[in-house]
Amino acid sequence: MSNGVRIAVLAAAVVLLAGVAAGYTALAADRTTRSSTGGTGSTLTLTPGPRLLTITDRHLATVAASDPGGPRTVSTVECLRVYAAAGTGICLRPQTAWAYEVVVLDADLRPRQTFAVPGLPNRARVSPSGRLVAWTVFVGGDSYTSSGFSTRTGILDTRTGAAVGTLEEFTVLRDGRPYRNVDVNFWGVTFAADDNLFYATMSTEGRRYLVRGDLAARTVETLRDNVECPSLSPDGTRIAFKQAIDADPMRGWRLSVLDLASMRVTQTAERASVDDQAAWLDSATLAYTLRQDDGRPDVWTVPADGAGTPELLIPGAESPSPLTA
Repeated sequence: MSNGVRIAVLAAAVVLLAGVAAGYTALAADRTTRSSTGGTGSTLTLTPGPRLLTITDRHLATVAASDPGGPRTVSTVECLRVYAAAGTGICLRPQTAWAYEVVVLDADLRPRQTFAVPGLPNRARVSPSGRLVAWTVFVGGDSYTSSGFSTRTGILDTRTGAAVGTLEEFTVLRDGRPYRNVDVNFWGVTFAADDNLFYATMSTEGRRYLVRGDLAARTVETLRDNVECPSLSPDGTRIAFKQAIDADPMRGWRLSVLDLASMRVTQTAERASVDDQAAWLDSATLAYTLRQDDGRPDVWTVPADGAGTPELLIPGAESPSPLTA
């Protein structure tokens, strides 16, 4: 990661961190006054069904997949990032004003595991079976970064309790050869259906790679450069990702789709810069967060094949996750 990119990312993180800290007191006070139900009168659950999970005003919320702009069911659970699959959820949330934690939730939003993480929440994912959860946080203080800024990405097996504290522990193959460098960083895990294979982003020497990981073998191998925040399609054949324009993140990102068999990239019809890990609503449609000039988030959708036009899906929401079985 170049110095310019590090500084830009650090500045964005600091702004977000300050906002989180400023809002935490209000959020804490709001905990006791929030209802666990929304406009439909239903209780929010993560049970698979025709609904979309999002974050609204830092609280978990669901909407009907058939009417995403309609009534919302809002819970008392606060999260900065969320994802769910097969009745398991991962919530990255404030622990105190300047500390954060990962919470693994069951289908009824009861905490199953909770542990502190050393940085600002950034990405979260759950494997299709609900067994594995992954998270990425921004951290500071690593001596190898001139800006004092990097990431930390971990994986937890919710059945066995086995945890990977950081993917930096894994053996790396770059272009088929063993590779080690103190500047290696990982972020944006996405899981295959077998609860072993996964994909993520690895950065080193100013370049960002799509890597394929083997959890059992504790290895990752590079597949292609300029791929960030991958999201594996339901059929396991394509990866949605954000592609830096001219390989320069300072110029923004294009939401794109990589065919894993041919390595062919298709750019979607979304022309705005998408700084998010998109979610697949189905085999043909992507959902992602865009922020307005005042910082307000909205969830948008666009076809994955490059056709069509972007459409507003859920106003005033972020971190979309399909709950459909």
